[in-house]
Amino acid sequence: MAQPEGEAKPWDTGERTFRFALDIVRFCHALDARPGVARALGRQLLRAGTSIGANVEEAHAGQSRADFVSKQAIALKEARETVYWLRLVAAAGLAPDDGCGGLIREARELANILGAIVVKTKSSRA
Repeated sequence: MAQPEGEAKPWDTGERTFRFALDIVRFCHALDARPGVARALGRQLLRAGTSIGANVEEAHAGQSRADFVSKQAIALKEARETVYWLRLVAAAGLAPDDGCGGLIREARELANILGAIVVKTKSSRA
């Protein structure tokens, strides 16, 4: 699932959020195989977790600094929402056997990175 121990994480946020989205897709595929609540929560998680990278990609194609900041801020919101859904799945005991601790850690790291990008971009002058 998440980054294997000892493997360096990519510095490029586009690649890192893509890898995270792929992990989320795999995790949600396992949730979707379960009936009821796990499936419903998995769909919420899938939307939020894959939206992070999509918004980072949109930001890189932004038409202005304000557009870039706006898309990065949306990606930050999605990362925070992803942490919420992952925590809920874990607390409800619905996570597949391998759990979701690594995904929660990565989502929090992504949120921290995206938050720093938003703050730095807003405070820097062009």
